[in-house]
Amino acid sequence: MPPRSPYFSQTLMENIREQLSRLVGDALSEVSGIAGCNPNVFEATRPEFGDYQANGVMAAAGRCGRKPRELAEAVISVLRDEDGLVASAEVAGPGFINIRLNDRALMARGDEVLRDPRSLIPADSQTLKIVVDQSSPNLAKEMHVGHLRGTVIGDCLSRVLERLGHKVIRQNHVGDWGTQFGMLIAYILDQGASVLQTELEDLETFYRAAKDKFDSDPDFADRARLSVVKLQGGDPEYLEAWRSFIDESLRHCQEIYDRLDVGLTLADLDAESRYNDDLEAIIHELDEKGLLRESDGARCVFLPEFKGKDGEPLPVIVQKSDGGYLYSTTDLAAVKMRSFDFKADRSLYVVDARQSLHFRQVFAVARAADMASANISLEHVAYGTIMGSDGRPYKTRSGDSVKLADLLDEAVARALALVSEKNPDMAEDERLLIAENIGIASVKYADLSKNRMNDYVFDWSTMLSFEGNTAPYLLYACTRIKSLLRKHGDDSGGNELTALTRSEERALLLKALQLPEVVDVVARECYPNLLCTYLYELSGVFMRFYEACPVLKAEPQIRKTRLALASLTEKTLEQGLDLLGIQTLERM
Repeated sequence: MPPRSPYFSQTLMENIREQLSRLVGDALSEVSGIAGCNPNVFEATRPEFGDYQANGVMAAAGRCGRKPRELAEAVISVLRDEDGLVASAEVAGPGFINIRLNDRALMARGDEVLRDPRSLIPADSQTLKIVVDQSSPNLAKEMHVGHLRGTVIGDCLSRVLERLGHKVIRQNHVGDWGTQFGMLIAYILDQGASVLQTELEDLETFYRAAKDKFDSDPDFADRARLSVVKLQGGDPEYLEAWRSFIDESLRHCQEIYDRLDVGLTLADLDAESRYNDDLEAIIHELDEKGLLRESDGARCVFLPEFKGKDGEPLPVIVQKSDGGYLYSTTDLAAVKMRSFDFKADRSLYVVDARQSLHFRQVFAVARAADMASANISLEHVAYGTIMGSDGRPYKTRSGDSVKLADLLDEAVARALALVSEKNPDMAEDERLLIAENIGIASVKYADLSKNRMNDYVFDWSTMLSFEGNTAPYLLYACTRIKSLLRKHGDDSGGNELTALTRSEERALLLKALQLPEVVDVVARECYPNLLCTYLYELSGVFMRFYEACPVLKAEPQIRKTRLALASLTEKTLEQGLDLLGIQTLERM
């Protein structure tokens, strides 16, 4: 590996802002007499700021009794930048310090990335073990559109954390246990073995048939309830029927996961049935801690921080009056396993926002009962609902849930129509491959580009548009850069950054080098839309550069720099899209 740039030390190159913070912080502490000053350096968003701005001077001025602008001038006068990172610093406004980075330092870092693209996103200095609980379908039915967000958001976060060097344990906490499975097992036993080759091909139809029989046939309903008892008691015949249904359900799920390219496999399965033998012990532990109370026959935990609108305590029910367990019981067992068996540092639960109260209560009970280790951070990564144009949860015209498989089929069909219209002479097999990529990418990106906490309206015309913050726009931007590099014979290693002659060149270089900062924020705060916004902005900066800075007609040395900038942008876009689970194309 080539030596690191002299402008970025091995530790500080990981984050430009960290180095700037140290430089300005040391100077601020020196002139204010206050140890450990934090200048709060942040990325500039307005041209008049320069590249970065330090805005912690005013707070320090108040503490040491000096005027902010006077203190800021003093900071600049003693700023010691031995690595040559800062080109200039000036006071702005009431006491901000605007900082402009050295072009040589930026170019050296850019060349380093061109030599070794993986160095663009350095690993975190501290490796954590992080559980990501994602997707979590109920195996009684086929995956529907409501499972999309938890699946793709969880995958993005897993990819980001893995790229930063953390040990990620993906957990697909599927529902495969409980009352409804008694109904399904009874129906399987009534239908005979032939059901496995016919009706289970469509799980949704199979589920409806079993539910209709349960609602209309009292004898069948009784057998279904008895099936639950036999299943939980370990009856071999009922376990075999249950496994046959679960295996078929998982096959359906895996087809979706493979098509979405989300990395989930059977090895990541964290089924509710896994905890069946642990639930009695969970109840016993809660009782030993003095946390259990009986309410209407059910066993509950009441914590003072949870109250209803009337001020009455809200229960966390852990065992029903009939002895059955609930999601809360299973989730407590999962917290305990992730804490003490996995020894995880963070546990992310990528689950619908409507479960927020549930997770707050489960996390609180786990802490109160010492079922969560002191080291683990329990985090509910909540997300909103996919809505239709009518402002209601997205459904079919008949009001049924939209199967995720059908949604992806339609996305690819619509993408194929667009690709065929733009490239009528392209071979059919190539058009199909491109359409599959664009269709799936469009669905994923439309979801990931939204603030996960908000609901969003599902709109085919927007997500498949080649304009705006969409997957087709970013994929097309990538293919244009690839085409440019092929046209000029660039091998991604034959050009280097030698001089920045235009402001558009510098703006593009600086923007490309900001990817690790964005990735770091996504890893900490779990908002993939920040990465999407960055990639969209980077594409826009490149288009402005491309329009203002001719490549073919430029002088040889300038052409080399501009080709290097194009190559750096392409590598940055490609890595960013890969973190979203989207693969780029050679042409569209």
